[in-house]
Amino acid sequence: MLWDVFCRVIDNFGDIGVCWRLCRDLADRGHTVRLWVDDACALSWMAPEESRPSAISVLDWADAQDMRYLDQQGQPVEVTPGEVVIEAFGCNPPDAFVAAMLLREDAPKWINLEYLSAEDWVERCHALPSPVFNGPGVGLTKWFYYPGFTRATGGLLREPGLLAERAAFTQSASAKANWLRQLGAAPLADGERLVSVFCYDHAPMASLLDQLAAAPTPYRVMLTPGPASQLAQAWQDGRADTGAVHLHYLPHLPQTAFDKLLWACDLNLVRGEDSAVRAIWADRPHIWNIYPQDDGVHAYKLDAFLERWTAHWPPDLQSRLTRVWKAWNALGPANDLQDLISLLDDPRWAEFGRQSVKTLAEMPDLVTQLGDFVTQSS
Repeated sequence: MLWDVFCRVIDNFGDIGVCWRLCRDLADRGHTVRLWVDDACALSWMAPEESRPSAISVLDWADAQDMRYLDQQGQPVEVTPGEVVIEAFGCNPPDAFVAAMLLREDAPKWINLEYLSAEDWVERCHALPSPVFNGPGVGLTKWFYYPGFTRATGGLLREPGLLAERAAFTQSASAKANWLRQLGAAPLADGERLVSVFCYDHAPMASLLDQLAAAPTPYRVMLTPGPASQLAQAWQDGRADTGAVHLHYLPHLPQTAFDKLLWACDLNLVRGEDSAVRAIWADRPHIWNIYPQDDGVHAYKLDAFLERWTAHWPPDLQSRLTRVWKAWNALGPANDLQDLISLLDDPRWAEFGRQSVKTLAEMPDLVTQLGDFVTQSS
C-alpha cells in the first residue's frame, strides 16, 4: 500500500521526528511511503540517508503542489495520490494534491494525525469523520486520528520488537559501556548515575545542576544540542568546581541512537511529543518538558498525562512526582525541584513506572491500529 505523509516543520524537531518514526514503521511493515516535507534538514542527522529504508521517498512539499518530482536519475515522475494520505497535525496538503485525490477511482483514506494528548476529550474525538464541503477536496472525507494512552484512542508509536531490543540492551552491561564509548564518554565510575537532558529554554537547568553537584552520588549528565547544552554551559562558565556532576555535551543523534541513550540512563529529562513517547518505552524514570503554549493549555495537558500515568501509584509518590514535573516545566514553585534527588533514590518511582509502561504496552500500537482503521473503516 502507498502512503503519502505530509509534514510541515513549524519549529523544533517534534513534527518531523514523529513523521519519520511513522514512515519508518510503515516501511518496515512492507508499505511504500512518500514523506512530503517543507524542510527536511533535520533528517540529515535524525535519519542519515544511508540508514533510510528504500521504501521511503523524502520529497519536497512544493513538488506535491506541482504534482511532479524528479527521481534519483533526474527523470520527472507524475504524482498520483496513494491509497492513504496522512496530514500530520493539521498541515493541509497542497490544493493540487487534494484535487488529484478526487480523481482516483477509490478516494484515498485521508487522515489528520493529531497531536498527542491524554485529555478526556481525545477519546470522544478519535476516529471521527469530517466531510469536506468547500475547497479542492469537496466530496472527500477527512478522518481525525488521535494518538493516546487508552484503548479508545489510536495508541502510541511502537515498532514491533522495540521492547525486546531495549530489554536486550539494558540487560547487557557491555552493551551500555560500548554505547557510552561510541558517544565519546568515559566509563562510568562506581555508583555514578547517568542522566540525559533534552529540554526547552525555560527549564530550570541551573537549579537542577546545583542539586546534582551537591549530591553525595556522582552524576554524569548527557546534554543534547540546543537549550540543554546552552543552559548547562551558562551554569558551568565561571565555576572552578562542578561538584559531583560531570557534563558531557552530545552531538545531534539519529533517532535510533537517541533511543539507546534513553535506555542507558537512570533518569531522562525529555521534551516534546516524540521524545516523551520514547522515554516511556525506555522504561526509566523520566520527566517530560511539555511544549509551552502561549494560552497555557500545556498545563492542562501535563496534568492530564500525570493523572493517567500515575493513576495507580501511591498517593505520596504521585504527589511528589507531580510537584517535581511541574517545577521542571515552570508550572510550580522552583523549590519543588529540590525533591528530585530523594525521589530518584526512591525505588518506587522505577517500580510503578514499569507498571505504567506495561499497561501501555498491552495496547495495540499506533501503526497497527492505523492499518486496521484504513482497511476496515468506510
